[in-house]
Amino acid sequence: MALFTKEEALHYHEAPRHGKVEVIPVKPCRNQKDLSMAYSPGVAEACKAIKEDPSKAEIYTGRSNLVAVVSDGTAVLGLGNIGPLAGKPVMEGKGVLFKTFADIDVFDINLDVSSADQLIGVVKALEPTFGGINLEDIKAPECFYIEDTLKKEMNIPVFHDDQHGTAVISGAGLLNALEITNRKAENMKVVVVGAGAAGIACAKFYVSLGVDPANIYMFDSRGLIHKGRKDLNEYKALFAQPSDAGTLAEVMKGADMFLGLSTKNLVSQDMVRSMAKDPVLFAMANPDPEITYPDAKQASPNCIMGTGRSDFPNQVNNVSGFPYIFRGALDVGATEINEEMKVAAARSLAALAKEPVPSEICDMYGVKELTFGVDYVIPKPLDPRVLVWETPAVAKAAMDSGVARKPIADMEAYKKQLTTRFDESRKRIARVVDSYGL
Repeated sequence: MALFTKEEALHYHEAPRHGKVEVIPVKPCRNQKDLSMAYSPGVAEACKAIKEDPSKAEIYTGRSNLVAVVSDGTAVLGLGNIGPLAGKPVMEGKGVLFKTFADIDVFDINLDVSSADQLIGVVKALEPTFGGINLEDIKAPECFYIEDTLKKEMNIPVFHDDQHGTAVISGAGLLNALEITNRKAENMKVVVVGAGAAGIACAKFYVSLGVDPANIYMFDSRGLIHKGRKDLNEYKALFAQPSDAGTLAEVMKGADMFLGLSTKNLVSQDMVRSMAKDPVLFAMANPDPEITYPDAKQASPNCIMGTGRSDFPNQVNNVSGFPYIFRGALDVGATEINEEMKVAAARSLAALAKEPVPSEICDMYGVKELTFGVDYVIPKPLDPRVLVWETPAVAKAAMDSGVARKPIADMEAYKKQLTTRFDESRKRIARVVDSYGL
């Protein structure tokens, strides 16, 4: 059942102020002295200090807390190639999530470009402005080339959330599923349907968690990806099976895990029954998954079932990842978001799911309790504890892997600072929203 009508959604975006974000100064400009310091001539002192020592930009500007959400609108939120202008509401929304969950400021950058190289050139030129780049809703396979190139050529974190956000959150669920079902990652047979940005990134991430790439069977719209096919790009070819092992129904037999990033109703109850005992299913086509939660549970009552929906257990929601990953990366001045940081994020979420869940979080979701098990392998997206579990884990991984320029000396003190910062940020946001009568 829909939580809102079309008219309510449009009114939300229209009134009382158009859009979802505004830029508000954080320094006063009430008198002549303030004006002189904010702009001319006082601003020259900050400029000269940065010219002498570029690292001072982190002190005298907001750059170290500013992320660009960059999109060309070619693969928007289940809407497809609608272009950068029509995609702008989504990018503004991403900015709202960055600010709400991790106190990170965002400018959405919606680019009308004609090639991947043109997008790369524009984003590279933005490096003096931003502390990090979040690539969003860019179609595959261009998104892989764009991210790989920018990561090599920029000295700030570049992260394509459509790939890695889904990988990290579902990876956390996979880690706990392995424990609950007494499986080993290296022995898992994994079937992936959907060989776009998220599907390929998830498969690669599962390999980082110990899954044998030889045991990953990936399907695209033309069937199983195998070496006999002549239409594979270099990214799909990474997961090509030696030969054609058959249809989806045939390959699902004996599979330990199904990962769906495709379209609704692809998986039948008979397919689920043909899988290994107590299988793992992450069916994440939105809003309608490849198989519904009730159907999957009827076919295999002890299966671990996750979707992208909030109205069923084990929601795989990227908001549990990207704000906190960027928060940790920015706070240690990381030059990149590497595999170690993503694995640390997944492991921290998996560990948090084993902790007792406070009653106020259960109340948010209208349940009496949440207990680690088949229907709770991933923390809820609105759980505020994610901030102090995931962010420090990412920051520490950046330090341990040698990409942090500003190591944190006291991690316990840092966790307390995060909580204070989060609380103060939420209060500021509430005051602004309330001022509009919302």
